[in-house]
Amino acid sequence: MSSTDRGRPFGRLLTAMVTPFTVAGEVDIPAARELAAYLVDEQHNDGLVISGTTGEAPTTSDGEKAELLAAVVDAVGDRASIVAGVGTFDTVHSVQLAEQAAKAGADGLLVVTPYYSRPPQAGMLRHFRVIADASSLPVMVYDIPGRTGVRLESETLIELAGHEQVVAVKDARGDLAASARVLAETDLAYYAGDDAMVLPLLSVGATGLVGTSTHFSGAATKQLLDAHERGDAAEALRIYRQLLPIYTGIFRTQGVILVKAGLALRGRPVGSVRLPMVEATEHELSHLRQDLADAGLA
Repeated sequence: MSSTDRGRPFGRLLTAMVTPFTVAGEVDIPAARELAAYLVDEQHNDGLVISGTTGEAPTTSDGEKAELLAAVVDAVGDRASIVAGVGTFDTVHSVQLAEQAAKAGADGLLVVTPYYSRPPQAGMLRHFRVIADASSLPVMVYDIPGRTGVRLESETLIELAGHEQVVAVKDARGDLAASARVLAETDLAYYAGDDAMVLPLLSVGATGLVGTSTHFSGAATKQLLDAHERGDAAEALRIYRQLLPIYTGIFRTQGVILVKAGLALRGRPVGSVRLPMVEATEHELSHLRQDLADAGLA
C-alpha cells in the first residue's frame, strides 16, 4: 500500500520487523504473517520494514528475504506500506535485492550507507544513485554511522534529495542540528531511526519513526504522533516521557535480541536469534521487564 504524499511516503509509524525463526532455525513464514498482522492491526503501524538490521538481514539469504517479503506483502500489503531492506556494502548486490523486492511487491526500499568498506562521500552518492536509478520504487536512505562506520554528510543528503526516487531518510546519526538543516533545505521525509529521537526530530519537521520498541509501543507511539500532529505538545511530551524507558531500554543490547525476548514475555514468541546474535541474559531480561512496566506496557 504505497502513499502518494511525499511528506509521508510510507505513513508516519513503521516498525523494523524481526524475522521469526522455527526451532530448527529456519525462517518461520506463518509466524511472520501473524506478526505482521499484529503489528499493523494491534500496534497501529502504517508500514513495516522487512529485512532491516532488526530483521537480522546480515544472516538471512537472498532467497529467505524474498520469501519473507512476499509473505508479509500478502498478509498486510493491502493496509500497510511494506519497505524492503536491500542495502549492502556491494552496489551490484543491492541492485539485485532491489529488483527482487520489486518483484515481491514491496512499496519502497530501505538502503543503508555502505558499511565496513567506508567509502568516501562521492562513492556513497553514486551508490545510492545507482540503486535508485535501477528501480521504480521510492528509496529511504538509512544513515546510521554507529553501525556503518561512515557518516552521510548533510551536503550529500541534500544532493541526493534531487533524485526523484530518493524520498526519505531513516535518521540514526544523532545530530539534531544537522538533520534540521537537511529538513529545511530539502523535501525529504525524515523518520527517526532511534526510538528516543522521535519527538526531538518531530519538533524540527520530521515525519515519524521507523521503530524497534514499537513491536510493543506502537499503539502508544501512534498516540504520540497524533498528539503532535494536532498541536497538543503537552500530551505528546507526556506520552514520550512514559515510553522513554522502553525507547532507550530496548537498546541495552542489540535491539533484535530484546525485541524477541520482549515478544516472548508478552506471549508472542517468534523464535530465537541467529549467530552472531545471542539470547538475552537473565540480567537483560530483568531490566526489560522493568522497562516494559515503567512504560505501562507490561
